[in-house]
Amino acid sequence: MTAVIMFIVCLTASGVGSIAGYGGGVIIKPVLDALHILPVSTISFLSGCTVLAMAIVSLLKSRSNGVKLQVRTTTPLAFGAAAGGLLGKWLFELVKSGADENVLGFTQSLLLLVTTVLVWIYTIKKDRLPSYQLKNMLICAVVGVALGIVSAFLGIGGGPLNVALLFFCFSMDAKEAAKNSIFIILFSQAASLFSALAQHNVPEFVWYHLVLMAAGGIGGALLGAALSKKMDNRAVERLLLGLMIVIIGINIYNVVVYGMAN
Repeated sequence: MTAVIMFIVCLTASGVGSIAGYGGGVIIKPVLDALHILPVSTISFLSGCTVLAMAIVSLLKSRSNGVKLQVRTTTPLAFGAAAGGLLGKWLFELVKSGADENVLGFTQSLLLLVTTVLVWIYTIKKDRLPSYQLKNMLICAVVGVALGIVSAFLGIGGGPLNVALLFFCFSMDAKEAAKNSIFIILFSQAASLFSALAQHNVPEFVWYHLVLMAAGGIGGALLGAALSKKMDNRAVERLLLGLMIVIIGINIYNVVVYGMAN
């Protein structure tokens, strides 16, 4: 039953996450944390692997959907995110080594809650705020490093922060930001996975849990690609805001539960 729940969560989260550019991990991680079916560190690793599988399939399926991938600016962002992913993974292991699973879960949930609330406020007000068209590759790489650190530490792949920064720094519309966010997520999650493998920091897990979660991620990517073709930018923005409200609610619950357990 646990495996079935994990598959359904990953399928649903990856479907809506691929449309919105969230990657799915920002939903998978807090939902599985809330269900308490696996240790926090194991969920972080499996969530990252699921997001990586989703990102690969999502980008392959979206090659001819007419939405532009801003290679000149997104590539340094992606490489910066890969470097930041290594730093974020190191920070995660540092916190993990000095804290139990409840403290780790509380820290991740609180940071994700604060980040999502701030991004939700920005997304609502973004039409009344200035946005930019950054061209400097070094600045793009620095922004990517920051994204990579946050996403790898939280085990979420990218999430709302990616999309918000693409709105703010590059004046992208919702569908364009979603596709470029998935491209960035691909690099950051690949770096995080390779780091875990190289440093032998892979937590113990049941192999079929990984298979089912990855299958859910791939199925979600295929579902999201089909649905995205039928949605305009306004519909994608509404989905962004709706998902953030759900994420905020789940993380409030997790902060309370983990806080009471400490």
